[in-house]
Amino acid sequence: MKREQYLSEAKLYREDPVYNYRELLEKCAEKYGEEIAFAYKDRAKNYVEVSYLQYKEDVEDFATALLHMGLQDKKIGIFSPNRYEWCVGYLAIANAGSVVVPLDYALPENEVRTLINRSEMECIIFDKKSLGIVEQVMREGTTALKYAVCLDYDEKQGDIFAYRELLAKGGELREKGNAAYEKLHIDKDKMSILLFTSGTTSKSKAVMLSQYNVCSNITAMSTLIKSKENDNVLVFLPLHHTLACTASFLFCFYTKFRIYFAEGIKHVAKNMKEFEIRGLVCVPAVLDLMYKKTIKEIKKQKKYAAFKIMSAVSNLLCKFNIDIRRTLFKNILEGFGGKLRVIIYGSASTKKKVMKFFTTIGIDMIQGYGLTESSPVIACESDGFHNKAKSTGYPLYNLEVKIDEKDENGVGEIAVKGPSVMLGYYEDEAATKEAIRDGWLYTGDLGYLDKKGQLYVTGRKKDLIVLSSGKKVNPEEVEELLNSSDYIAESLVYADGDSKILAKIVYSKDNELLQGKSEKQIHKLISAEIRKVNSLLPKYKYISKFTITTESLSKTTTNKIKRFEELKKLLKIG
Repeated sequence: MKREQYLSEAKLYREDPVYNYRELLEKCAEKYGEEIAFAYKDRAKNYVEVSYLQYKEDVEDFATALLHMGLQDKKIGIFSPNRYEWCVGYLAIANAGSVVVPLDYALPENEVRTLINRSEMECIIFDKKSLGIVEQVMREGTTALKYAVCLDYDEKQGDIFAYRELLAKGGELREKGNAAYEKLHIDKDKMSILLFTSGTTSKSKAVMLSQYNVCSNITAMSTLIKSKENDNVLVFLPLHHTLACTASFLFCFYTKFRIYFAEGIKHVAKNMKEFEIRGLVCVPAVLDLMYKKTIKEIKKQKKYAAFKIMSAVSNLLCKFNIDIRRTLFKNILEGFGGKLRVIIYGSASTKKKVMKFFTTIGIDMIQGYGLTESSPVIACESDGFHNKAKSTGYPLYNLEVKIDEKDENGVGEIAVKGPSVMLGYYEDEAATKEAIRDGWLYTGDLGYLDKKGQLYVTGRKKDLIVLSSGKKVNPEEVEELLNSSDYIAESLVYADGDSKILAKIVYSKDNELLQGKSEKQIHKLISAEIRKVNSLLPKYKYISKFTITTESLSKTTTNKIKRFEELKKLLKIG
């Protein structure tokens, strides 16, 4: 299908383009003014609201202070949990003409030290809990790090600058006529963001993005998803991750979803209720937890049979455009705060039963697909169009997508071209040339486009198992079938030297269905589940052997399986 034939589906709303972060900040402040942009609880648990105009002023004041310290064109890291000041620091660094380097707050100290060194950052903005490692790195003097700014200090302590003091200093400088910020030209096409990938298979890469890369992505997303009156979003995914940063921070700021900060992952349910949250940006692992917790509660109240009947009735009525979902499932929705209406999710495949559950109870599910190297969104569903299960929607209107080296089923490597494609990998020309060829970013993901132009993602090219017969097995396809079992928490499918398909099966000790059962009984139940899965597969994809364990699979901080690490252990390779 030609691109123009599906553009009407991929572009519902007129775009109001922005080309750099300075323009993003100024345009939003002008349009929304005193309306609330951010809300959070401070250290004293007081509720704080920040307007678009106040945020603009904070960014400009902090950026002025950074410029006064001589940090223009330098790399500046942010190492902190989610908070309002993280968002101030992010845009202040970029709008001061510097390079922002968001660091994963969950990384162990040795990896943090490595990334500080690799990025060549000269300043780091951090929270008080990280004081120890920051001071140690500063004392050792083996990196380029010269300045450190603590978000929790009110005044400078030793060599550690205080965020609030710098914020005030920047404001004073501007009041006295310092116009360094206003005079600074923003080059929309130069590197402004340096992001380290999660490294699920090997050493993490450092992705170089420009402000235009990200802004073009935000602009395109805004033609698919629009905020409604009083819409807000709860931010709990770590902002260093490109999905959270672009979708729950920058995109929501741009489209006037008020941004609320969760007090922590343990407080998400409470915060959703007290903040009357209407929107979430999620990864599948979080959705799965929400689903399991809710179903467990329904069964505990002995209402599961009634829920199934109500679901069938509701889904039937929806076919006749009669939508009573939010009335019918009001009590279940109360468990999510009562106001939740939309969930934007991506980063990995989601179980069909989980998606169906949220849709059934009246929550719009908007799936997207992308990667850090594409800023990140490549394809996305929209407000007015929810397509077939497993499809990730249409490619964004300003991107081209092609499928390279298709097999007999039309499946091949997904490649993308357009303004959101990264500049390249930092100090890794070989990896950049491998990823970007003739302007096309080769994603490493396998997938296909249907006749309507919708994109389907089927797995990772590197993970594809090629048998001695030449047949190919996508492990994620088999894992998805395994994981749909009520007995299986997660799984890893792989091949041995004899090209037999094997599986590592993880079950949870907390699974009520397995309570009181012996290991032999559990093994028998899971064996029966594997036979069911095999019955759905061609013979060459059959799982011939499996092991079971209660030990979770190794994962990145964004909850992706570290397949390479797991295979090293299972196959005992070096």
